[in-house]
Amino acid sequence: MKQTLQLRLGQQLTMTPQLQQAIRLLQLSTVDLQQEIQEVLDSNMMLEVAEDDAQTEDKLEAPAEETQPKELSDFDSKEHIPEELPVDSSWDDIYDSLQSYTCSQGESDNEDFIVQRSASQTLQDYLIWQMELTPMSEQDHAIATAIIDSINDDGYLGTPIEDIYQGLQDQLPGLELDEVKAVLHRVQNFDPPGIAAGNLSECLRLQLIQLPNTVAWKQTALELVTDHLDYLAKRDFARLKRLLELSDEDLNQVVSLIRSLEPRPGRHIENAGSQYVVPDVFVTKQGGKWQVSLNPDIAPKLRVNPFYSNMIRRADSSADNQCMKNHLQEARWFIKSLHSRNETLLKVARSIVEHQKEFLDYGETAMKPLVLRDVAEEVGMHESTISRVTTQKYMHTSSGIYEFKFFFSSHVSTNSGGECSATAIKAFIKEIVDKENCKKPLSDHIIAAMLKDKGINVARRTIAKYREFMNIPPSNERKNLF
Repeated sequence: MKQTLQLRLGQQLTMTPQLQQAIRLLQLSTVDLQQEIQEVLDSNMMLEVAEDDAQTEDKLEAPAEETQPKELSDFDSKEHIPEELPVDSSWDDIYDSLQSYTCSQGESDNEDFIVQRSASQTLQDYLIWQMELTPMSEQDHAIATAIIDSINDDGYLGTPIEDIYQGLQDQLPGLELDEVKAVLHRVQNFDPPGIAAGNLSECLRLQLIQLPNTVAWKQTALELVTDHLDYLAKRDFARLKRLLELSDEDLNQVVSLIRSLEPRPGRHIENAGSQYVVPDVFVTKQGGKWQVSLNPDIAPKLRVNPFYSNMIRRADSSADNQCMKNHLQEARWFIKSLHSRNETLLKVARSIVEHQKEFLDYGETAMKPLVLRDVAEEVGMHESTISRVTTQKYMHTSSGIYEFKFFFSSHVSTNSGGECSATAIKAFIKEIVDKENCKKPLSDHIIAAMLKDKGINVARRTIAKYREFMNIPPSNERKNLF
């Protein structure tokens, strides 16, 4: 095999480190951006939060005359530190690795506003706490632990009791199935009522059993959930009245008692961490026009610290001086990336508001069809950039806080040759269902005909798809005789 040298010419597009940073900041949510800014502030000596001019002058007045080199006062100019890196440079060649941000309580200026977060309590933790308070033998304790581990987040037993028994035989020789069932009954008496049930019927039965005997229609409700729950799910009230020998009014009382029970007893125990939504832009109406403004609290105003930047020596190649140069370049890039992010966010938000002015005035039924391409062409950006901007970014309006992506939806043609958004069609369907007669609910075919009268051509299967998306049951399950 002969070795040869070949010369080839080619072009390759490489993203500069500055562009990589700008793209990364653009796709961060508000909460993630605030954390990113705090990390950079703690790791970069050149960056600081901009303060009032009077306070800044007081802080810099004393050291300015003693320590600032006079011949280096113009080092902040662009000719010394380039704005862009060569495309063949890597990020690590310029930046020191950022230290992970840690903030001790003693260093915080706003200790009163520190949120102390505790670990979330799971359903299993709550049940194990009750198990530890219940007198049990070591064998029953092991069985109860296995049963609790098999309970899902809704509070149901996710594994059949026979499988739990099989899994415990190696650990507990001589174990009988009846012993496992006995421990299961003890766990089913824990709080919340209905826990560790195998199905919905058993869950409702366990809750009814724990009610006082003075509760009206308790025994009839027990019979219904034990033997006839399928008929209640199908809303076959005529058969229920015949089987239980009840009148319309009496059956209504029994059904009301069953509806007061919790079909998923475990969901209220799960203590998940709170999720906060911080709006990125505010939309307000001023002078009859909708105005868009950035939320000033999402990010502090940053600037380059003039004291440290003037300490850099022009011809010094020491490690400390080079480190300060790198920090200065990093600070400039970060500030420029933040400005670019804010400008892009504002452009996209204004474009969305311009397209959806009728939604802001009249609600979801006036939503216009909008896709990413429409906004991308209007602001002169690529669709991928618009997708990054609209992800986890929120808009505060007079009718609520919405994610940017909420305003984008597909379209359906109308009889007049126009278009109607999918969001508006869903709003129409919900409005029609809310106003329907509960004794004679409307079918998907009738809803499609009603929308056609409004000039919106929607197929019956499309109505069914949107209805299922909004968790609206079909007409036979929406029927109510009471």
